[in-house]
Amino acid sequence: MLSFPGLARAGQEPPAPEEPELPEFILPTVDVIGKVVPDAPPDSVQRRDPTGAITVIDARERAGEARDTAELLGGSASLVVQDAGGYGQSKSLVVRGASANGVLVFLDGIPLNGAGGIADLSLVPVALVERLEILRGAAGARYGAGGLGGAVNIVTRAPSSRLLSSGEVTYGSFDTVMGHVAASGALLDGQALVLLHGGRSQGDFSFRIDELPALDDNPLTEEVRTRNDARGGGALVKYQRGLDSGGRVDLLAELSLEDRALAGTVQNPQLSRRQDQTRVSLGGRWGRPFGDTGEASARGFFRRDWMEVLGGSTGVDAGAQRYTVGGVELEGRAVVGSRNALAVTLAASSEAVTQATGAQAASWWRASVMAMDELSLFSERVKVVPSLRVERVGQYSLLSPKLGASVDLGRGFGVRANAGQSHRAPSFLELYIRQGLLLPNPDLKPERALSVDAAGLWRDDAWSITAGGFAAVYENLIAYEMYPPMLAKPYNFAAARVWGAEVERTEVLVQSAQLINRVGEARLSLPSRTWVSVGASSTFLRRPDLTVSFDLKNLLDARTADYTGMPLPGRAAYVTFSVALEPLRSASSEDSHVASPP
Repeated sequence: MLSFPGLARAGQEPPAPEEPELPEFILPTVDVIGKVVPDAPPDSVQRRDPTGAITVIDARERAGEARDTAELLGGSASLVVQDAGGYGQSKSLVVRGASANGVLVFLDGIPLNGAGGIADLSLVPVALVERLEILRGAAGARYGAGGLGGAVNIVTRAPSSRLLSSGEVTYGSFDTVMGHVAASGALLDGQALVLLHGGRSQGDFSFRIDELPALDDNPLTEEVRTRNDARGGGALVKYQRGLDSGGRVDLLAELSLEDRALAGTVQNPQLSRRQDQTRVSLGGRWGRPFGDTGEASARGFFRRDWMEVLGGSTGVDAGAQRYTVGGVELEGRAVVGSRNALAVTLAASSEAVTQATGAQAASWWRASVMAMDELSLFSERVKVVPSLRVERVGQYSLLSPKLGASVDLGRGFGVRANAGQSHRAPSFLELYIRQGLLLPNPDLKPERALSVDAAGLWRDDAWSITAGGFAAVYENLIAYEMYPPMLAKPYNFAAARVWGAEVERTEVLVQSAQLINRVGEARLSLPSRTWVSVGASSTFLRRPDLTVSFDLKNLLDARTADYTGMPLPGRAAYVTFSVALEPLRSASSEDSHVASPP
């Protein structure tokens, strides 16, 4: 408020103005509706590798489109899904040419790879997934041994403090039925989520085969792939609670059960072979900020797998197998001065596998120390990120360095580049445990990868594109060779050079012809193929939200096969019904100003 005294008369001292009494204003409460975009969580892939080649896939944007988690990953740059035959059958990942046992896969930070082994994505239902975080290139420095080609973290659905419930059911080709129900809400001063899921598929489909590929112009015959059925189910329970210190506690429990037939190959079909697998995963994480620039977190995890293969040929049964892993990870982050952000991680875990056949067993400890510095220069337009992990895996000592850099060129343009080294220790099965006709070799050395990549990028509020290239050398690769008279044994003798180009925000699913023999005859190869899929989705009711989705896979009915020559399903159609229910709240509700989540 301003006060203006009257004009003073000439030659007179103006009287001192009286202090006006200021009125008291009481401002009404203003509710602001908006969306706060938080910083990336400390354990997210963006924070773990600030300059890495990263892709984040939001599963909610593809609701009703994907039948399993592997389908969400299909079409991502430099990533190939190895599908063994449709819903419920084994699915693994190849990233930048590294084999599936050279790609690390995590479920909320819990490792899904066995010791040096392969993660099967068919055991992670799509109903659990909120987003997928993919790091391409050397991942050893930030994620440990096994990350030759990259790492994938599957982030499960988060609980909500509001009462929410939802359900979904899908029916489609090959007599496939899937469904889930979920509920979330406040619990014990925190928030919780419970999700139950299940599904099954008969899996039989027709395919065409050349029974005499050595003969030119031999006609194709129509066959039906049987014993491709699968069924499974499970549950996910999550709990989050904020702490008075500003920190948070996250707890997770997950159960997965699956039973599937093993069809064998076209030339050697299996008539009775089946695989039963059960997984129990437990995880907990505590984190809190310290001061204005520090963070600390602790994570613990435990996973137990039961797997048994029944039926089949005598003498090659693997028998019941049990795999157990548990460990802890401590991490601290702090900003030092005006340019450096340091992170240090200490990790330790124990792994063990037992197999009924011959009472075979193996175990080892893993321990590692990782340090990373995020150096910011030129008003944070340039970032240089060196990192180093020193690791002991069983009998192997491994060193995984990485150097990354990024430059902000302004107007949304930028460049990034990385170079690093990673390792994969041999698996327990390769080292110690005989599996039927496959012998172990305790003298194996770790595989090694040297990789580089660089890319340019542009982004604005609505669009982004990244284009670049990569190259990698994989050394001491482990492969099985014939071991007379009828056995096979693994050796370090192979090497590979891989290079390629990556363009994100573009999806072209095309695969060239693939030779399947060492002679190199074109007629003994898998043909090239292109997949085209279409779909539509509509939400036509509100409160409850009712959504109907239709999805047509492989529109052109391209007849394809996996890398072993086993035929894969042709054209398939699915329809999905989803319902989400959120109780109505009164306008005077305490948190009525909070915007609803998407």
